[in-house]
Amino acid sequence: MKMRPPTTPLINIDPYFSVWAEKSVLQNTIHWTGYPNSMSGRVFVDGKEYHFLGLKTAAENTVPDMEIENVEVDAFSTIITCTCDEIRLTVHFTSPVLVDDLYYASRPVVYCKVSVENLDGREHTVSVKFTASEELVLNVKGEGRALADKTEIPGITAIRMGNGNQKILTRAGDDLRIEWGYLYLCVKGEAKVNHTVLNNLYAISAEAEVHGDALFLFAYDDIDSIRYFGEHLKAYWKKDGKTIEEAIVEAADEYDTLLARCNAFSDKLRADATEKGSEKYAELLMLAVRQVMAGHKLVVDKNGNNLYISKECFSNGCAATVDVTYPSSPLFLLYNTELLKGLMRPVMYYAESEEWTPDFAPHDAGTYPLVEGQVYGVDRLRDGKPIIYTEYQMPVEECGNMIILFAAICDADNDTSFVKPYVDTLRKWSRYLIEYGLDPENQLCTDDFAGHLAHNVNLSIKAIMGIAGWSRILSRLGETEEAEKMMETARSYAAYLMEKAANDDGSFRLAYNKPGTFSLKYNSVWDKLWQTNLFTDAFFRGEIERYKKEILPYGVPLDSRDKYTKSDWLIWAASLAESKEDFNQLADSLWAAYNTMRTRVPMTDWYYCDTSEMRGFRHRTVQGGLFMKLMFR
Repeated sequence: MKMRPPTTPLINIDPYFSVWAEKSVLQNTIHWTGYPNSMSGRVFVDGKEYHFLGLKTAAENTVPDMEIENVEVDAFSTIITCTCDEIRLTVHFTSPVLVDDLYYASRPVVYCKVSVENLDGREHTVSVKFTASEELVLNVKGEGRALADKTEIPGITAIRMGNGNQKILTRAGDDLRIEWGYLYLCVKGEAKVNHTVLNNLYAISAEAEVHGDALFLFAYDDIDSIRYFGEHLKAYWKKDGKTIEEAIVEAADEYDTLLARCNAFSDKLRADATEKGSEKYAELLMLAVRQVMAGHKLVVDKNGNNLYISKECFSNGCAATVDVTYPSSPLFLLYNTELLKGLMRPVMYYAESEEWTPDFAPHDAGTYPLVEGQVYGVDRLRDGKPIIYTEYQMPVEECGNMIILFAAICDADNDTSFVKPYVDTLRKWSRYLIEYGLDPENQLCTDDFAGHLAHNVNLSIKAIMGIAGWSRILSRLGETEEAEKMMETARSYAAYLMEKAANDDGSFRLAYNKPGTFSLKYNSVWDKLWQTNLFTDAFFRGEIERYKKEILPYGVPLDSRDKYTKSDWLIWAASLAESKEDFNQLADSLWAAYNTMRTRVPMTDWYYCDTSEMRGFRHRTVQGGLFMKLMFR
């Protein structure tokens, strides 16, 4: 990878089982929140110790560092090559969270294969040792007491560690880490495992001799994963009764075949993205895959339905957020619509419950990992009944999002079975869009950090595409007369917008009443995808030409109000371009932002276009939106 990633992914399964190397030199290992997840990697060559991963204590300063020769990142693997005088060590982390396979998207086992090449022509005795601290099983160090015990697993040497006081699904929030379940540190075959100390923290370690190569495995059994309207739900990988010990044995036995699947996915993704854009665009997608997948938890409800619960990472911690699902959707529409359906089921369950009374769609279904009803703009502290503050909702935004997503699933599956149970609710939401979507009142949209905005043109486009999406759904359901009425409404609304929101230069305004302004019209991408022709070619040309005038070194600002942008919307807006050159101009600016960003966090989606500095957010699943260009076949 030519890009210097802002952080380097190592262990990436879900919002809790998450380890990153903070810098490219792999000195610090952190949770995506930035809190330490202290680990260390050591290699012993004929008894001489070298360090290759983790932060060294002052007492260890005499231990020499291996020289990092290369760090390569693809969709599922991070391959670190480092050297000392005697050997070259390759450390190959793989989180096989395959987008197109529900089981592997869920199974919490990460591989680390280490291999050794002699450099000095001599035979050496080599062993590799990994150590993992209590920070991987506690919210923060010292908050509870971690305990460890050796575990008998056939063909595997293993030790596990967990909180001595298992607090399973007792609290929710954004800047939190797991405080229950068990971390397993394993080696295939013979090894030495023990409990130990790392940076004055309780820890576990595993050390294996390396005869050519050795396979380490990191696994996490969280016991119960999500509290869902009063019930504790287990992860998808457990649905047939499999234990973590069985999953570890299975994973060890299928390393080669599963790695081949991961590599094949990466190779095809790289080729597809390069064809549609450039090598830089391909690298953006490579870096996004694990982050997006590891921002979710796949569970199964009591009726056997798959629920894919997202966490709105470092935004507010909401679970199953509609306007986070919407931008993330291209990844799942491309590779596995069942995951997108799993994102939408909790929202629909809540929207059709007695608690949700508004005639528009909700924003979320809880705070991760407690999915028990909307928290955004809702007060739950009075008499046990929620008070929904309408002024803090996103009515046009979320109605449009949900209808567009249902229409997109119908297209991807060429089937209407998923939408049929929800037709009455979607019909209600389409009516809301018709009534309020032409020239929206002073509402919030998904870009709520920018505040309320009346007459928001891009929000009006959301409503127009929602109405068009509803028309497409109706057409598939055989309601052709009503479908044509809806499409005619969408056409008339689009014509109104192109007349009333036009700037003199051929671009279109941020708000109807703000001449000369601009904004990224990312919602109009569905018109190009669906070929509904609601907006003219001149509309799209005018927008792209304005973006090319407004572009700064690291992207096009979201709108006229500030110099920050959003990575997902930047790629959606770039996808409006007819020429590959115009697309690449915008997409390459995003690559440049991550390549130079001084804020070392998992891919932020909100940053300044003039400096590449992070404005906020990190590790969010909205990076699934970077795949939008691949939607154009």
